[in-house]
Parts: sequence; structure tokens; C-alpha cells
Amino acid sequence: MDVALSFPLLFGLIAIALVFDFLNGLHDAANSIATIVSTRVLSPQYAVAWAAFFNFIAFLFFGLHVANTLGTGIIAATIVDPQVVFGALMGAIWWNLITWGLGIPSSSSHALVGGLIGAGLAKAGTAAIVWKGLLPTTLAIVASPLIGFLLALLLVLILSWVLIRRTPFAVDNKFRYLQFVSASMYSLGHGGNDAQKTMGIIAVLLFSQGHLGSEFYVPFWVVITCQACMALGTLMGGWRIVKTMGSKITRLTPMQGFCAETGGAITLFGATYLGIPVSTTHTITGAIIGVGAAKRMSAVRWGVANNIVIAWIVTIPASAAIAAASYWLVGLLR
Repeated sequence: MDVALSFPLLFGLIAIALVFDFLNGLHDAANSIATIVSTRVLSPQYAVAWAAFFNFIAFLFFGLHVANTLGTGIIAATIVDPQVVFGALMGAIWWNLITWGLGIPSSSSHALVGGLIGAGLAKAGTAAIVWKGLLPTTLAIVASPLIGFLLALLLVLILSWVLIRRTPFAVDNKFRYLQFVSASMYSLGHGGNDAQKTMGIIAVLLFSQGHLGSEFYVPFWVVITCQACMALGTLMGGWRIVKTMGSKITRLTPMQGFCAETGGAITLFGATYLGIPVSTTHTITGAIIGVGAAKRMSAVRWGVANNIVIAWIVTIPASAAIAAASYWLVGLLR
């Protein structure tokens, strides 16, 4: 472990981590705003500003359990060095850029997890893996979209029964206002879970270089900086993925958008409280499919959903492979 890493190199690695955080907000902006845009409750410009604000203030509502998991619960903190951090970030960033360019809503979260696994394996083999942290995270790959699906489906069925005597116009008009609440909740969950992943990476880098003393923790300046970078990325928007999430999977009404966002937000709140770095993309996609399936199974464009599922499966091994290659490349250049 190179404790004497120069300040410019340390600063450069932190800057790369913040670039990932920005791209995470850019790539995952659709998760927060797709439903509220597709139901025409807000225009895209206002929707991203709304989501960015709640992304930024999320640190006021959640602890730092997810940051601790990413910092010490995926690969052992003792094997982390600048080369491992660089490899992990390269794996996540390049996979994000590839999927963003193709308009595929893959998971930034699991790209980062894959990057950590790939770089950790490249350095220390399977001894690098912290299984008690990795197993719940990989389980959440399946659980988070399923929970989002079931919660959104249940909400749609309950509200459809309660509001059966109301006209569609009256229902849509009411839920246009309620969607502001559900979109805010989802953006809080998104900022609370996703920004913490970069916090964990920066904190473990500082810890590995002896800047945090003998106890791992996340400095407040890291918290604020990561929340700001994610909010800025969200503000820039990710229109390619908004189109896929907001209309290609299924068409949404304001009531259905409310149910999708609320089901997704509840899932994210629970995962963040438990310290599990779940995918906001997986969660909202499952919720959107849930509200579509509540209408009828044919309302979901299963071909699009199938392509998204394939991207989910490929994300961790693909980002891990890129991370390992980046780790080895840096080793050759040293």
C-alpha cells in the first residue's frame, strides 16, 4: 500500500470518483424524472431541477450506512490502494458511458460494485472479497426490482378499487399534484442511496492513504461534495434513458406514475436504512413494469424490458472485466 501517494495524484483520483458521481446523476436522472415527465406533470427542464434539489438534500434524511458498505463491505479495506480505486472507477465509468450512449438504463450502482470486484480480484484474488457484504448486495439485484414491482402493482390495484367511481379526468387531475410528492420521495431515495456509493469510494481511498486515522468514517466535506456532484449530473439530465424509462416500457397515467414512484421510493428507503447499495434503475424499472402489468400483461413492452434485464445481468461481469484490465494496465505503466 503506497501511503506516500502525492497530493496531485490523490486529488486526481478523487476527481475521477466525482466524475463517476456526476455521470451517475446524469445516467440515473431518468430514474427520478421519467414518470413525472412521461405523464406531462412537469416539463423535462423543470423535472430535472426538481429531482436535483431533492438529490442534494438527501444527506439530511439518511445515515451513511451505504457508504460504509461500499467502503469496507464489498472488498477488504486493507487491500485497497490507489491502483484498485482507479481500476474500480474506470470499470464503472466506462460501462456507464457505453450504456448511456446506447440508451440502456443499466445500473450505475452495480457497475461500481462490479468495478470493485474486478479490481480487487486483479490484486488479491478471491481473498479480496467481503462475502457478508457482497452477498446481500447481489441478492438485492433480484430483490429490489421485484419489491418495486409488487409494491407498485399493489398500490395500483388498491387505488383503482378505491377510486372506481371517480372519472378518469378527476383522478388524473388529483394525481398530477400527488406526483410532486412521490417524485420528491423517489429523488430523496435516489440521492440517499446512490451518492453514498461514491462517498464510500473516496473515504476508503483516504483511509488507505492514512488520512482518516485508524477508524474508517466519511468526512462531511466528502458527503457534501458527492451530493452536489450527483445533483449537478441529474440537472444535466439523461434524455436518451428518460425516453426508454418513461414511455418505451409502458404508457403511464399520473396515478400510475405516482404508484411507480412511491413503490420505488419505499424500496429505496428500506435498502438505504439497511445499508444495501441497490440499483435505483432496477427498482424504478420493476415498479414501472408493475403498474403496466396491473392494466394487462400486454401493456408492458416485454421486448424492451427483456433488453434491460440482459443489461442488468451483464453489468457486474462487464464492469469487473474493464476494472481488472484497467488495474493491470496501470501496473504495466508503473
